[in-house]
Amino acid sequence: MLENPRSPRVRAVAKLTKRSAREETGLFLLEGPQAARELLAHRAETLVELFATPTAMERHTDVRDAAAAAGVEIEFTTEAVLDAMADTVTPQGIVGVARQAPTSVRDVFAAGPRLVAVCEEVRDPGNLGTIIRAADAAGADAVVLTGRTVDPYNPKVVRATTGSLFHLPVAVGVELTAVVDLARGAGLQVVAADVGGSDFLAARPLLGRPTAWVFGNEARGLDDEALALVDRSLRLPIYGSAESLNLATAASVCLYETAFAQRAPV
Repeated sequence: MLENPRSPRVRAVAKLTKRSAREETGLFLLEGPQAARELLAHRAETLVELFATPTAMERHTDVRDAAAAAGVEIEFTTEAVLDAMADTVTPQGIVGVARQAPTSVRDVFAAGPRLVAVCEEVRDPGNLGTIIRAADAAGADAVVLTGRTVDPYNPKVVRATTGSLFHLPVAVGVELTAVVDLARGAGLQVVAADVGGSDFLAARPLLGRPTAWVFGNEARGLDDEALALVDRSLRLPIYGSAESLNLATAASVCLYETAFAQRAPV
């Protein structure tokens, strides 16, 4: 059992809360039974280490059994060690280390997708995690993150996806111009969500086509250069007195509206 919160091994895991350490090692941190459960179910081959307190393994026997089925040995620790490793105050007794496994953006569009979420300079980890989760729920084929978007392996992003990070391809580190070119080459229309766009309801019939949605920065939205790249931009109507919609909420609506349109009876 690992008992020393200051040991080099514990410190190496804790460093993965920092982007520099993740970039250097190609690893990332996941916390809690839900993340461990989903990784073991969908990307078990990427799991490097799994740490848990004995109490947590007694409580989450399904995680213990899934780890055994995947041939993963669980390293037991004290509560103090788990706390030292984790990014959260309450890691629920389970912490894992896994290899990052981003998908090539060319592979994303070579697969003939019908719905893709593109995040251009999304900076808030909670927003990005929620968009990935919403894309997964709406049946999107992939999520593409441009170079200025927050790291998808940031612990806060990983938590906010509640496991969806392991369910669908995520491409990182590409420029929006390249994404737009690849999307069009694969037969997708490129649509931006923007407060200055045209009426969403009037454009609803167009959403049945294969679509790549582009979502911009929380504060500034998409700049003029980005908007000039897309085929059209649409705004969601505000019927009440709210000043605006949260980015992740707006993205969820756009993705689900497209999923509905693409599945509508002919």
